Amino acid sequence: MTVPEMLLPLFFAAVGFVWLLIGARTEEPEFGFHAFLSAAACAAAIFVIFNRYFDRPAEAPPQEIDGKPNYNFDIVRFAVIAALFWGIAGFLVGLILALQLAFPVLNLDLQWIAFGRLRPLHTSAVIFAFGGNVLLATSFYVVQRTCRARLAGDLAPWFVFWGYQFFIVIAGTGYLLGITQSKEYAEPEWYADLWLTIVWVTYLLVFLATLWKRKEPHIYVANWFFLAFIVTVAMLHVGNNLAVPISPYSSKSYVVWGGVQDAMFQWWYGHNAVGFFLTAGFLAIMYYFIPKRAERPIYSYRLSIVHFWSVIFLYIWAGPHHLHYTALPDWAQTLGMTFSIMLWMPSWGGMINGLMTLSGAWDKLRTDPVLRMLVVSVAFYGMATFEGPLMSIRSVNSLSHYTDWTIGHVHSGALGWNAFVSFGAIYCLVPWLWNRKEMWSLRLVNWHFWLATLGIVLYITAMWVSGILQGLMWRAYTSLGFLEYSFIETVAAMHPFYVIRAMGGALFLTGALIMVFNVWKTITVGEEVSSVPAPAMVPAE
Repeated sequence: MTVPEMLLPLFFAAVGFVWLLIGARTEEPEFGFHAFLSAAACAAAIFVIFNRYFDRPAEAPPQEIDGKPNYNFDIVRFAVIAALFWGIAGFLVGLILALQLAFPVLNLDLQWIAFGRLRPLHTSAVIFAFGGNVLLATSFYVVQRTCRARLAGDLAPWFVFWGYQFFIVIAGTGYLLGITQSKEYAEPEWYADLWLTIVWVTYLLVFLATLWKRKEPHIYVANWFFLAFIVTVAMLHVGNNLAVPISPYSSKSYVVWGGVQDAMFQWWYGHNAVGFFLTAGFLAIMYYFIPKRAERPIYSYRLSIVHFWSVIFLYIWAGPHHLHYTALPDWAQTLGMTFSIMLWMPSWGGMINGLMTLSGAWDKLRTDPVLRMLVVSVAFYGMATFEGPLMSIRSVNSLSHYTDWTIGHVHSGALGWNAFVSFGAIYCLVPWLWNRKEMWSLRLVNWHFWLATLGIVLYITAMWVSGILQGLMWRAYTSLGFLEYSFIETVAAMHPFYVIRAMGGALFLTGALIMVFNVWKTITVGEEVSSVPAPAMVPAE
């Protein structure tokens, strides 16, 4: 047995025993459910590790075969399938939420599916479950190919993958059961946060070890962005989630920060979850998959380095712009606004670098819907990174904050930038990973592109209009100085826009379902790439 095969079962046995003890002694049935679920997961992990040991060959997998790297792509395949599964789940919950806002009767007076519990489920599912698995798949693929080395570790990458899936299950079921610490993008309670920390540190070590044993002396810029994303998210997660449980037998905890310090930490985390999880990680995807799909080198490698260091330095300071007109000191608000405005230029530098990579290959956009999806994602990145600095300005923020304009801004980035670049990457990965010539149907990819694009346009335009209308109605006064509209009147005015948003969400979900069908057909009946070279041409006699 290898050292991990000996130590991991002992680790899971100890953790499982602790969870059995907690489950037996807790007085919270929801926490007890999570405790016994965790104990069962530990038992399953021990069984899988021993079963794998008895089934595997005696020797470790070779690092190279016939002088070529023996890449570990099995884990990438699992992450791609997990991303598709969680993506559909997250988009579906988002559609349900949009319908609940348009037609509140759809809450059905059931606490488990009420808006307040489904909303964090939706955000976590699309960001951390769908987006997180896309990042796992692409980072594990890209680091191997650009380093020309097999992924480091044997069990460690699988621990990262399955440990991350278990965190998603614990977090999601916790939301439905009412377990939350009520922090935006950081809802899971202390025990889920602790588990994610262990998984994430292992992820960092696997990535670093793969870079360490690389055969390619140069570290490609995509790996810089992946590494920045992994390291910074770890720092943000630990800082924002420092909490003291009221008891080992309770799910409830209290964050160590209080008052305005807690708000400051939350939005230092919250904005940089966008900046590093949803931007740096996905920029790494852009820097690898657009050049590969366009069959062109990146437009300017020097610009990519400037882009990296500018974004990494500036983004970390932008969080206070979420706290304009609050108890946060004015100097901190101004700092956040200033750095947000400064972010505009490096962000657009990255957008230009991605778009100009197509120099000499623009004609491919007519025939390649996958490349079109990747390029449109970069265009949405540019739009979102212009709108964000604009909304950080105090005078604009006084109109936009707490309105649907913010919702429209978030989804122009999340759907247009993050989802589209993820779809494009998956469309590239699936044929490569399953040895297929191309996706089963490029026509279905085209349908997906147009349905999703129309859905995004309906969504964000509806939210822009409703958000600005909200802001104007809230600040409207009569000649006597009274508010002109009651709050319920502003809510009623939003109804048609909420219906349009739901329509846009339905179109986006339909496109994603088409993608899942296309991927399934590609894997099962797609045309295989022949590993035997074609015979040489023989001159006619």
